[in-house]
Amino acid sequence: MTSAAQAQASGARTAHPEHLGHVIFITAAAAMGGFLFGYDSSVINGAVEAIRDRYDVGSAALAQVIAIALIGCAIGAATAGRIADRIGRIRCMQIAAVLFTVSAVGSALPFALWDLAFWRVVGGFAIGMASVIGPAYIAEVAPPAYRGRLGSFQQAAIVIGIAVSQLVNWGILNAADGDQRGELMGLEAWQVMLGVMVVPAVLYGLLSFAIPESPRYLISVGKHERARQILSEVEGSEIDLDARVTEIETGMHREEKSSFKDLLGGSFFFKPIVWVGIGLSVFQQFVGINVAFYYSATLWQSVGVDPSDSFFYSFTTSIINIVGTVIAMIFVDRVGRRPLAIIGSVGMVIGLALEAWAFSSNLVDGQLPATQGWVALIAAHVFVLFFALSWGVVVWVMLGEMFPNRIRAAALGVAAAAQWIANWAITASFPSLADWNLSFTYVIYTVFAALSIPFVLKFVKETKGKRLEEMG
Repeated sequence: MTSAAQAQASGARTAHPEHLGHVIFITAAAAMGGFLFGYDSSVINGAVEAIRDRYDVGSAALAQVIAIALIGCAIGAATAGRIADRIGRIRCMQIAAVLFTVSAVGSALPFALWDLAFWRVVGGFAIGMASVIGPAYIAEVAPPAYRGRLGSFQQAAIVIGIAVSQLVNWGILNAADGDQRGELMGLEAWQVMLGVMVVPAVLYGLLSFAIPESPRYLISVGKHERARQILSEVEGSEIDLDARVTEIETGMHREEKSSFKDLLGGSFFFKPIVWVGIGLSVFQQFVGINVAFYYSATLWQSVGVDPSDSFFYSFTTSIINIVGTVIAMIFVDRVGRRPLAIIGSVGMVIGLALEAWAFSSNLVDGQLPATQGWVALIAAHVFVLFFALSWGVVVWVMLGEMFPNRIRAAALGVAAAAQWIANWAITASFPSLADWNLSFTYVIYTVFAALSIPFVLKFVKETKGKRLEEMG
C-alpha cells in the first residue's frame, strides 16, 4: 500500500464528522426497527397465559402460537438482503413499518387462534427484515471510528423495546386489576398489550422518510453525487470523497453482485466466513436468552410468584438487559468484540448453572424454597446481564461488519435466518421441556454457553477498527 493510500485509510478510520449529532440521529432512526424487533418479540410475554385460557390450549399448541412468529422472522431475514439490494435500505425499512402496523392491529383483534397465529407471522416477517436491514444500514453509514458504538444502537434499541413492552404490559395489567383477560377500552387486556405496538410502528415509518439512503447502495445504482454528499455528512468533509467512492465502488464490483451462489464454497456447502456468522447466530440463541423474554412471566408464575410480581420481575430483567447493553456499547470499541464475547460466555455459564440448580428443588406449597427462589431470581438477572454486555451486542455488530462487501447483504440474511430458526427451536421447545424437567432444560442452555467459548477462540476473528472494505 502506498503512503497516500495508507494516509487515506488512516483518515477513514479516524474520521470525525462535523455533524456527529446528525449521524447519531440517522443511526437512532434506523435502530427504531430494532426497537420494534424487541417490542414485538417480547410483548407476547404478557399475553401467554391469557391466550392459553381464552383458546383452551395446552403447552405444546401454545408454544407453536408463540413460536410461529419466528418462522416469519426467518423468512423476512432470509429475503431482506435481496430486497434491500434491489430497492434500497430505506424502502425496505418502510415495508417493515407497514407490516409491523398491520400485524399490531390484526393481533389485537383476532377472531380465532389461527388468525392470531397468522398476524404473528406477518409481524415476524417485519422483525426478520428489521434484524437484517438495521445492522447492515448502520454499518454502511457509520464512520469507521464510531462503527462499533453506533452498531450497538441496534441492540440497545432491541433491549429498550423489550423493557418498554414489559413496562407497558405491567401498566395495562394493573389497569385491568391484575387480570390479563380483564376488560380495558372494550378489549381484553392482552389484546390492548398487542395493539399498542401501532404507535412505535407508525413512528418508525415516519422516521424512515427523514434519513438518507446508504451511500453504498447509491453507488451500486450509479448515484455517485448523492453518495458523496452523504459520505461527507457521515464521515467528515476532510475525507477525500472521490477516493472513498472509488474505494467502495472497487470493493463492491470486485466480483459479481451479492447472491446466494456467492455464499457457496469450501468443504461444507457455505464459505467458512458464512459458517462463522451462522455459528454466532445459533450460539446467541441456544443459551436460551429468549426464554427470559417470551416466557419469564409464565416461568415465575410456575414456581409460585403471583402474576403482578411476575410481570414486575420481567420488567426488572429488561432493565438489567439495558444496563448490560450500555456496558457493551462503552467497551465494544475499546476492548474488542472477541474479549467481550468470552467474558459474557463465562458469566452466562455461571448464571445458567445456578438457575439449573435452583430449579432442581422440589416446590413447597407451589413455591420454590426461599433460598432457591432468591438464587433463581438473582441468577436470572446475572445471566441476562452477561448476555447483554457481550453476545447481545457483539453478534449484531459483527454480523453487520464481518462479511466482505460483495456478500454482506446475502450472508447477513443467511446468518439472521439461522438465528431465527434457532430462536424458534428454543421457543417452541421450552414449554414442553419445562413441563418435563425445568432444571435439565437450563443444564442444556448452560452447555451451549460453555461451548460458545472454544467456538469464539478458534473461529471468530476480531473486527475492531477495520474498514468494511478490509473484511474477508
